[in-house]
Amino acid sequence: MEDRHIAIFASGNGTNAENLIRYFGSRELGWKVSVVVCNRADAGVLDRARRLGVPSVVMPKASFADRDALAKVMDTYAVDAVVLAGFLLMIPLWLIARYPRSIINIHPSLLPKYGGRGMYGRHVHEAVVAAGERESGITVHLVNETVDGGAILFQAATALTAEDTPADVEAKIHQLEQRYFPQVVAATLAPSLVAMPASPQ
Repeated sequence: MEDRHIAIFASGNGTNAENLIRYFGSRELGWKVSVVVCNRADAGVLDRARRLGVPSVVMPKASFADRDALAKVMDTYAVDAVVLAGFLLMIPLWLIARYPRSIINIHPSLLPKYGGRGMYGRHVHEAVVAAGERESGITVHLVNETVDGGAILFQAATALTAEDTPADVEAKIHQLEQRYFPQVVAATLAPSLVAMPASPQ
């Protein structure tokens, strides 16, 4: 049976994207990463994809908003599921409808805390520190029409201290992302082959 195809949408350095590519490339799960879609031509994720032999497509905001252009990319790479790995553009409603329960996102907080518009990357960690939180974490969820509002698939928490800076929180969150994200995606797409990890909470 031929593999089914994952598109990774990413905007930044691409550590999560690389982790996903390596995970699916080293296992027989019936899925593989077939393309990386990025909205920034200078993003580090493009170099990572190139080194790993995965095609990439640069789609600035205007191109990404062009339904025909984006649909052509999805069709060209026979995409069956989409994984967002630090992607900063809104996913169009037509794409959500095209891939029901097949668009997966990771968010760097314990949703519903610190989610919604403007809450991404360092902004989340700064808000967590400013609020004096004693834990944060990751949430892997399905994408729907509400920002960070889709069904939660998995959460993992990490303890914070009063001395933690936003950079410290970011480092702790990154460890959780690297440990859990690929397995959660695999457990969602290939549940008969991969078990959902146990939450460390």
